[in-house]
Amino acid sequence: MSVLFTFPGQGSQSPGMLSRLPADVEVERTFAQAHAVLGRDPGELDTEASLRSTVAVQLALLIAGVAMARVLIARGARPDMVAGMSVGAYPAAVVAGVLDYEDALRLVALRGRLMEEAFPASYGMTAVIGIELSHLERIVARIHSPSQPVFIANLNAERQTIVAGADAAMEAVAGAALEQGATRCERLAASVPSHCELLAPVAHAMKNAFAGVATKRPRIHFLSSSAARVLRDPARIADDLAGNVAMQVNWLDTAKLAWERGARLAVEMPSREVLTGLTHAAFAEGLALCCENNRVDTVCALIRREQEGRTR
Repeated sequence: MSVLFTFPGQGSQSPGMLSRLPADVEVERTFAQAHAVLGRDPGELDTEASLRSTVAVQLALLIAGVAMARVLIARGARPDMVAGMSVGAYPAAVVAGVLDYEDALRLVALRGRLMEEAFPASYGMTAVIGIELSHLERIVARIHSPSQPVFIANLNAERQTIVAGADAAMEAVAGAALEQGATRCERLAASVPSHCELLAPVAHAMKNAFAGVATKRPRIHFLSSSAARVLRDPARIADDLAGNVAMQVNWLDTAKLAWERGARLAVEMPSREVLTGLTHAAFAEGLALCCENNRVDTVCALIRREQEGRTR
């Protein structure tokens, strides 16, 4: 039996997410490293005003993910595998030993800035819930046009899919989906159309940025939520990290993959519990929980119990 650490992506942020991290030397160390690299206090990133910026959101998620994972690991509660959604793949790579934290900070800052510059307004992402993927694909194909693009971006759960694109196109998709049986459509707190071909230029720029970054073979299993498979080759992981901004996310199959490889406890790093909700179905006979709403000692105890059960 194994433990999976999950790292959320944009849309999971919340004001005060960094200040709610536990008072711990590992959090202080993580913040100090971020301050040295970014030249600013990380505590400034998670205000309501700051989180309107894609750059601040992605950095806050990176810092929170690494800090919380370090707190757990320092207490002997280690993961056997990691998976991250979108920018969450970067803290996952840090925890897996693939990417140095300092390099991840620089890369995520660049990623956020490029995304923000490419689409400063009038684009984003919308969750469509309660409709079959095949029906939604037909709706998207009918509405998509060069002037009003819209794409399937995330396969999150059996009946939860994210579309990305222009505001008007997403509104049209949402309206048609509701008419055809969708139970809810919700605009996400993401101001860029991630995980579709609109961000191909950003992915290309990120691949160039990775050319000067050292990556290492993972110490634990690194699950790509773009490929829904375990990646071991450092160069392949670097390509996945760089390109995932323009690649469709398949969290549904990634969660199933973790279960098939023996994970029975999925622990989500801050903020909120988006991935916990999406992972519940695959872990119906195990346990998925988030750090944010649970005491650190409780989470550590659950991780240790899972790992002790494996050795019996």
